[in-house]
Amino acid sequence: ELDLRDWMAACHARGATVALPVVVGHDRPVEFHRWTPETVMRRGVWNIPVPQDGAAIVPGIVIVPLLGVDGNRYRLGNGGGYYDRTLAIMPEGTTAIGVGHAFSRMTTIFPLPWDIPMDTVVLGDGTVF
Repeated sequence: ELDLRDWMAACHARGATVALPVVVGHDRPVEFHRWTPETVMRRGVWNIPVPQDGAAIVPGIVIVPLLGVDGNRYRLGNGGGYYDRTLAIMPEGTTAIGVGHAFSRMTTIFPLPWDIPMDTVVLGDGTVF
């Protein structure tokens, strides 16, 4: 997955609200907790740093990591279904932007009925589709 920490800090510096995903249960959607460069972090699931405190917020834009993506913007993740469950319950109008490395392009991920295509995909080489 791409390291977006510098980008997050730049967004925060420009006044954007930045939130990080927090896994709260194996079969549950992730929650998003507000983040600033001063936020105290703890180790979450898979030792991924997450905000230590804070209430969940509902973002208007969700940045979704991807390991693979096809031309129809269906993504391949880590296989836990967290983002599929999360995007399925987001309010109408929420924008899902998949981000990944340039080598993430695939012919197809063979999407399943619960897979949700991204609204936009941005790859590490600047490709946007």
